[in-house]
Amino acid sequence: MGSTRPSMQELIGRRRRAGFVGRAEERAAFRRNLALPPEDERHRFLFHVHGDAGVGKTRLVRELEQIAREAGALTGYVDEGVAGVAEAMTVLARQFAAQGRRFRELERLLAAHRERRHEAEAALAMGGPEEREGPSAGSLAVARAAQVGLGMVPVAGAFAAALDADRLAQGADRLRARFRSQEDAQLVLSPERVLTPVLLTELAAVADVAPWIVLLLDTYERTGPFLDPWLHDVMTTDRHGALPANVVVVTSGQHPFDTARWGSFADFRTDLPLGPFTEEEARGLLADKGVRDEPVVAEVLRLTGGLPVLVSTLAESGPVGPGDVGDPSATAVDRFLKWERDPVRRAAALAGALPRRLDEDVFRSAVDCPEDQADTLFGWLRGMPFVSERGGLLQYHDVVREPMLRLQRLRSPQGWTERHTRLAEAYGRRRTEAETGLRPDELWADAGWRDLRLGESYHLLCARPRAALAGALADVVTACGYGDDAVRPWVRLLAEAGEDTAAEAVRSWGGDLSEALAGGGLAGLLRLLLGRARGDEPWRATAWALRADALARDGAPEQALEEYEHALALDPALVRAHRGRAVTRGGTGDYEGALADLDRVLELEPDNPWNVILRGEHHRLARHHDEAVADLTEGIRRDPTSEFAWASRGAAHERNGDLDAALADFERALGLKPDYAWALARRSRVWRGLGDQARRLADLDRALVLQPDWAWGRCERGDALRVTGRDEEALADYDRALELDPGYASAYASRGVSRSSLGRHEEGLADLDRALALTPDYPWARDRRTAVLHRIGEV
Repeated sequence: MGSTRPSMQELIGRRRRAGFVGRAEERAAFRRNLALPPEDERHRFLFHVHGDAGVGKTRLVRELEQIAREAGALTGYVDEGVAGVAEAMTVLARQFAAQGRRFRELERLLAAHRERRHEAEAALAMGGPEEREGPSAGSLAVARAAQVGLGMVPVAGAFAAALDADRLAQGADRLRARFRSQEDAQLVLSPERVLTPVLLTELAAVADVAPWIVLLLDTYERTGPFLDPWLHDVMTTDRHGALPANVVVVTSGQHPFDTARWGSFADFRTDLPLGPFTEEEARGLLADKGVRDEPVVAEVLRLTGGLPVLVSTLAESGPVGPGDVGDPSATAVDRFLKWERDPVRRAAALAGALPRRLDEDVFRSAVDCPEDQADTLFGWLRGMPFVSERGGLLQYHDVVREPMLRLQRLRSPQGWTERHTRLAEAYGRRRTEAETGLRPDELWADAGWRDLRLGESYHLLCARPRAALAGALADVVTACGYGDDAVRPWVRLLAEAGEDTAAEAVRSWGGDLSEALAGGGLAGLLRLLLGRARGDEPWRATAWALRADALARDGAPEQALEEYEHALALDPALVRAHRGRAVTRGGTGDYEGALADLDRVLELEPDNPWNVILRGEHHRLARHHDEAVADLTEGIRRDPTSEFAWASRGAAHERNGDLDAALADFERALGLKPDYAWALARRSRVWRGLGDQARRLADLDRALVLQPDWAWGRCERGDALRVTGRDEEALADYDRALELDPGYASAYASRGVSRSSLGRHEEGLADLDRALALTPDYPWARDRRTAVLHRIGEV
């Protein structure tokens, strides 16, 4: 049997926590709540801690987490380090695993979400098989949901409010057709709808063995804009499933709870408003730290105003007698380092405030100190009360960092510029190193690279705000191409840099972009950017191209082409605009125009394998067999892991009648992605050509399991059933195809033939008439209609 003795780490933790002073009522209320069963009417499911910066919200939340763990709870803590709901779930899953509770299915889906999201931009840019006209009904549902703010379609969601559902649906259909499965498509189109039910299922399993599950959502003033609607949905509806009754949620932010959204939940929520420490609480903390000399205590109370972070900082500094009291220094910084005599440590603490977050490498770049002292100084800084550690990075408390920054900026403007320039260069070197092995189109999909870019941009903005603003806004525009989660950190960066450097232009942009994103999503943000453009900003062309991309994906090709022209007038070498215009032209059937654009793309960006693959796909759509095979073969040589290239070349071979080559290519594509629905459906045509109806049906069955709401796939399977004499079964597929896409001419024609084969000639004739009304130039439907008329004449 294992030892029941506590570990050394547990004992140390208990002793440290024993020093937690103050907030006795709040802690007691939370502890009492965990003693009540969820069925008790006095039990509360939600606690909201709120108060101004510096009152100890995070410290209290962490204390509540420890209280919960002592009660046997599984806990998860999230703060402003996350930029979206999926990212928050990733953090929670990691913490649950560290406590011995693996949420394996959630972890699997989160990993798939990250991978599929990286593929989404390429999948959309590559277009899709143009087998039919018009969106499916399933896509229309996605479109309408996106229009009310769910943001299901990447990038295109930015303009959902300005576009009709039919246009938006086109982008969803194209994306679905290229992913491995329906689940993969939904992980990109609506990740919260896929992930949340799995999270709730996994929580329910843990709820059977853990007395409590406590979720703590800190810095809610920053995370609330995206977490609060989701949390309300999870806690007050069963849309995603049932939340276990033994879940308690703690939120913490500067503002009171949104009563407009949560008003009806008041009887199930406890508010914990925090103010500064009372004098009794402050004295208790000082006494616990050995600070009892009355003149010293009085000076600490005067200097701190009872703010817990400041009281704790000064207590840790160790004032020992009245000789340390009475320093008339007017700077706020001296409040925090008042009793730190070592000038090297004081300088290190000030310099360490310059980065928003720092690890040991950043610390060395920020601090002027002998190399052999850096490790010791970093260790000392890590132990300061105003420094917290999150995700392996140190972060100063805002109440302490802000005056430290202000002091350095005002005391030595030149030194401020030089230090931030040095930090920007350090981040730039690390960013350059991180680019090794990444293609240009992969950089923004790499979280580590993005973090380094953010750090570099922050320090450039602090060093030379006006000079760096254009580049930062250009990065905001680029981030818009990757969705809300990607752009939020950049908007936050501008807001923080504007405050920290007191640059009004940067501060104004940051504040206005924050409001635009919160109020109108990416659509509002891009409208603001383009509306304020003066004409000389380097990011304008990219912003127009992004807007054109969205219009093209959402089925407004004529408007998109106009906006691509506008983008290219500003920047004739903008690859994104040339490539987007190529895909848009291809979607309208102008394959020659598309190919001309793609020739230009390859001139400008010859080393990107996606470009030659994309040109090969358009040669295939234009029925240029030899050129298609040549480009796709070159694309495969450059990127043999591209299942798209293998499948596209397979489709080209199948259309040209080279069934053996087609089959080999589809086998390679499916070896890379076994659940690649489009490749399965296209391979079924190879089996059709080889006369193997059983394998044809098997591939279509599997494709439709993966992608059940695929009108083209349903019609293909209906055809496969019809030619084997299984017309009754075929009718079910045709009916479903037409439910999904009421304007699908081929499904009407095929259903008409099956109905006639079953003796339902009048119904069959009506279907064929409908097909010809939709597509007058449809020879097969016209021939089948003539055949039905002959049958009717024979009856």
